[in-house]
Amino acid sequence: GLAAQNSGEKIEIYLFSGAEIIEVEEGQVPRRCLTDGYRYNPREKNPQSRWQPIADLDAPVVAAPVSALGPSHILVFSGTDCTLDDQFWTLKDDNPGIPTAIRSYHTITNTWINIGDMPGGKGVVTSKALPWQDEVVIISGEDRPAHRTPKVWQVNLESNISAFGLINYGIVGIYFLLLILMGFYLSGREKTTHDFFLAGNRIPWWAAGLSIFGTQLSALTFMALPAKVYSTDWTYYLGAIGIVLITPLVIYYFLPFFRRLNITTAYEYLELRFNLVIRLIGSFNFVLLQIGRMAIVLYLPAVALSLVTGIDMYLSILTMGVLSTLYTVLGGIEAVIWTDVIQVAVLLGGALLSLAIVLWQLDADTADLVGSAWDQRKLHIVNWSSDYTTTAVWVVLVGNMVTSLVSYTTDQSVIQRYLTTSSEKQAAKALWTNALITPISGLIFYGLGTSLFLFYQSHPQLLKPDLQTDAILPLFVVQQLPIGISGLVIAALFAAAMSTLDSGMNSISATVTTDFRRWSNDAYGERINLKLAKWITVAAGAIATVSAILLATFSIQSVWDMIFILSGLVTGGLGGIFILGIFTRKANGPGVLVGLICSALVMYLVQQFTQIHFFLYTAIGLIVCVVVGYTASLILPSSNDQLQGLTIYSKLDKLEE
Repeated sequence: GLAAQNSGEKIEIYLFSGAEIIEVEEGQVPRRCLTDGYRYNPREKNPQSRWQPIADLDAPVVAAPVSALGPSHILVFSGTDCTLDDQFWTLKDDNPGIPTAIRSYHTITNTWINIGDMPGGKGVVTSKALPWQDEVVIISGEDRPAHRTPKVWQVNLESNISAFGLINYGIVGIYFLLLILMGFYLSGREKTTHDFFLAGNRIPWWAAGLSIFGTQLSALTFMALPAKVYSTDWTYYLGAIGIVLITPLVIYYFLPFFRRLNITTAYEYLELRFNLVIRLIGSFNFVLLQIGRMAIVLYLPAVALSLVTGIDMYLSILTMGVLSTLYTVLGGIEAVIWTDVIQVAVLLGGALLSLAIVLWQLDADTADLVGSAWDQRKLHIVNWSSDYTTTAVWVVLVGNMVTSLVSYTTDQSVIQRYLTTSSEKQAAKALWTNALITPISGLIFYGLGTSLFLFYQSHPQLLKPDLQTDAILPLFVVQQLPIGISGLVIAALFAAAMSTLDSGMNSISATVTTDFRRWSNDAYGERINLKLAKWITVAAGAIATVSAILLATFSIQSVWDMIFILSGLVTGGLGGIFILGIFTRKANGPGVLVGLICSALVMYLVQQFTQIHFFLYTAIGLIVCVVVGYTASLILPSSNDQLQGLTIYSKLDKLEE
């Protein structure tokens, strides 16, 4: 059999069974049927490593129809096992036919299982198995030696959906009710836009730190991170270390400007340092990226939950979108942060609980589990290579450090948390809280991913061939967790999505109200500004929710891919602008604009025409913007010479303890 399928990391070619031609006595079939298998990676640079063995079959399946199914399964329909080869010439038309067993191979866990039999008690060989919509079609073929059948088989392998249950729905409902009550409780404090966007600077440092963590950890991460480790290894874990390494830079070189200039959005600094155009470019890019991100964060978890639990996809999208909008409008950033605290607790608690139950289900010594994972390179973490197209250690570490630096210094949804604490010192503590939680939580999620691999390797019959790999954690939750506990973990999944949604809505409102409206007309009263901020929050939530519904209905993912691509072209450049503003005196508005444009062009060329690993995209964009922007600033004139308090050479005096 021969098929192409994803190995969990890349598309590879899988070859198994077949027959070896041998010399035999007259009257015998000249072949030896095989049960071994191999996978072939054409991109492997070392020719001797391109072929790797896979698990053997329990019997030969010579000339079997084969089809890839879903993200990581290969189906093998019947196939000759060669047990009657020595009777080939004597049986003739009395040959009982081809074996009927249907086998499934899972590329990630490297396991074979029997999943059923061909209909009608007849197998078939020398035919093609063709995927068609959600089914597989087999046209004609030999149902016994030297006899072709006109039959066409249509195989439906649709997975059964587990019922979620009233108790689980009740737990999720109680969780949602708690979030709404939180919004109502805090609604009385929102008297001004300063309260609505910055919580009156009354947020404790630990709550702000947990909120930063919750904002960065979306539902996609909650599902995708364990799924990534389940299908590959621990190579990406070094990215969590990168956040720890960049935190001192953020605290000592960027935080003082955000705190001491009395600003609401990060992009206000860009106008003070450069000009209004640069400020609006930064603001517009943030709003565009957040709308796209919010839609995806609503859509993808809803799809996974509908496939695994049967919860209606549209109901999930509407519930998350409407409830997040409601408590964010009622309580502003204060409600966002305190609900984030609850959501982080539920999220990490759900992940820890899932990890504990997976390990309990495996029922083996920890040393044996670690040894099994180690032997299969599932704990591999460092790739010592100079290759910039792979996840080499320097690519993962440098790429994630720069990406995190840009995120923590240009993303309004993160920076806004710095401004909600009572002092710069408290904001620094919030950043360190996030930095310390990130690698610890990484151990939980990475350990969960490895444990899921070991569990489903031991129980491959529980896998659903048509289910996306990113849904492996929700699948385990509904299959193995007790009623009530599974509801709590699904609530954690909702929590991860909603912590991203509420942050995005409030930050978009702050950006639009502060950057796009007040500069044009600041004559309106505070009461009207607050009302406008709330309506913008509603609009942001509505746009994200409707966009997610459109994604679910019309399959327009390519539109959102384009949004992310276009926005991603300038993300690294935006980080470069902040670096030019803070660390240089010569950089000016026209120069950094040229740098940003050149950075976007270079990023487009890198994405389209090179194989550079995507981890390095932000770093490349940042470097190009800094080099070109500084050079252009030396050539282009600028009238902005008021730099007092706007660079590291003239920081404002420390105003707070």
